[in-house]
Amino acid sequence: MPFNERPLPTLMLNLSNVSVHFGQRTLFEGLDLFIGKRERVGLVGRNGAGKSTLLKIIAGETKPTTGIMAMPKGTQIGYLPQEMSHNEDATILEEASSAFEEAKELEQRVEDLSKELSEREDYESLEYARIIEDLTDANERIDLLGGASLEEQVQRILQGLGFATNDMSRKMHEFSGGWKMRVELAKLLLRSPDLLLLDEPTNHLDIESIEWLESFLVQSPSAIILISHDRTFLDKLTTRTIEITPLKLFDHKAAYTAYQIWREEDRARQEQAFKNQQKYIEETEVLINKFRAKKNKAAFAQSLIKKLAKLERLEVDASDKADIRFRFPAAPRSGKVSIEASQLQKRFGDLEVFDNLDFILARKEKVALVGKNGAGKTTLTRIFLELESYEGHLNIGHNVDIGYYAQNQAEELDGNLTVFETLDEVAVGDIRKQLRSILGAFLFSGDDAEKKVKVLSGGEKARLALCKLLLHPYNLLILDEPTNHLDIRAKGVLKEALQAYDGTLIVVSHDRDFLSNLTELVYEVTPQGLKQYIGDIHSFLHEKHAASIAAYEAGNPHNVHITKKSIAKTNDQPNSAKGASEELSYTERKARDKAERKLRNQLGRLEGTIQEKEALIKSMDEEIAQMDPNARQELTELAYRYEATQNELNVALESWTQTGIDLEAYC
Repeated sequence: MPFNERPLPTLMLNLSNVSVHFGQRTLFEGLDLFIGKRERVGLVGRNGAGKSTLLKIIAGETKPTTGIMAMPKGTQIGYLPQEMSHNEDATILEEASSAFEEAKELEQRVEDLSKELSEREDYESLEYARIIEDLTDANERIDLLGGASLEEQVQRILQGLGFATNDMSRKMHEFSGGWKMRVELAKLLLRSPDLLLLDEPTNHLDIESIEWLESFLVQSPSAIILISHDRTFLDKLTTRTIEITPLKLFDHKAAYTAYQIWREEDRARQEQAFKNQQKYIEETEVLINKFRAKKNKAAFAQSLIKKLAKLERLEVDASDKADIRFRFPAAPRSGKVSIEASQLQKRFGDLEVFDNLDFILARKEKVALVGKNGAGKTTLTRIFLELESYEGHLNIGHNVDIGYYAQNQAEELDGNLTVFETLDEVAVGDIRKQLRSILGAFLFSGDDAEKKVKVLSGGEKARLALCKLLLHPYNLLILDEPTNHLDIRAKGVLKEALQAYDGTLIVVSHDRDFLSNLTELVYEVTPQGLKQYIGDIHSFLHEKHAASIAAYEAGNPHNVHITKKSIAKTNDQPNSAKGASEELSYTERKARDKAERKLRNQLGRLEGTIQEKEALIKSMDEEIAQMDPNARQELTELAYRYEATQNELNVALESWTQTGIDLEAYC
């Protein structure tokens, strides 16, 4: 049944006076929340604010310290946590199909109810009517789940999330944690619950899969509560934003970016109202002090005192300005070449990942590794660390000391250690005296340092794993999706620290904003080896004629590769198309030449526009770098101008690509 034909769920979730305390620590207090049917809610707040805990309460996996939760009987809840367990011996298809246990149970219930109806004759009784109602509900739920097309749905959703046809028969244990998470997400989508609780669903997805998930969820009839640090994902999917803070819950009917603007404007209004009230109080107190000693004015002074006593004092919502503050230690000097590899080959059984791969990384170079889904980016980084077997030649340069952050780095932490113990067991020398200061810079202050790792949120674990990298002065950092689980502010701080880092850097990321202006080289991982592109991610996408990493990963729909050089070459190299044009009539040739000139002129204009927009973006990047981070209004206005300019650049790039394709038809 298509989504738009499904009956809307009757879900209404109500939380009343919910509080969570861990010993002396209050996560949140007196929280009230109402979610209506088919609402799309973005749940935000700094790492550790309690977002994941709130989802666990709604999912029934944990209980609040105080408060109640109410929802209609029979409400179906689907919950995707950050960490999960799987049946490692099941195939991908079997594990995903386990989502339909409910459908199988419903089919059995339909059979039992139908049999019971056939054996009854009390057609007018309430019990008979109840059985018919239960039978109708069960059949409607089966239809909602997809009925006879269940296996087709499983395959479609798995493929949408990036699995190839030959992956369906592979065992779960053959896949990384990120791919296992996709299977869990597939199971959740297949169940079509009334309420979807999604905790960082995009962390292990490539951009193409994120965009597929966006379109799927946009059509879903489910109500959704979403935790994500992906601003674009939140803006596209949500229509309401709820921010959790220790003392208050902020709720606004808008997506994340609009919510941020509203919060700043609301805080500005509060500050102005607070200033006006303070001025009124000061002026009133002056009058009281002036008249209270005068007999004929004493009554007036007393009335002013009573008026002040009844006045409801305004407060300004505290702005959460806390940010991670750190710089990587100075990198010890290494040899001129950090990594040199030649004729690398990697296979997993019959699957060839890449062949004849050559790579040279010079000291202090900062490079990004990109590639289509499954191209082997993570595998290559693990080969550099000699964590994977390979064929070919690999040489790590003189005095090169590698620090590594993996996609699942946070999962490798020992959950039974405290935050402080996690650092203390690896710290050596004088830096041990600075552990508390380092933890404070990563927002682990006071009692937070004594918390067990297992109770940390995904974002807090990611911060702690990054914090461990500071305990040793590495001169080569290899970071594989380092922004997973980091909130938007933390991403920015990490990027600034990497820009200032004086060592060598290899970074794998699908986050275009994070990669922008971070690296000077981009290496594309392909089955045939590595291709080098000079510049950052924007230069790479320009070269690939893609407006985004998603467009690049999805591939060129026209399967045509165009460069400025190849287009210019058509000016002075005749080909069969031009030869064929000589057989045309004079009028036809004239019309053809006119169309070709028009396209060439259009191409030139677009190239000028692209250069202009790129220069403007570069200028705004420099402006952002020099701005005071507390100047929120100016930053917001600049962010809107930046986004508008980037969109104009993307449109120009797409037009330039299509014009080049049209021009090749004449050449």
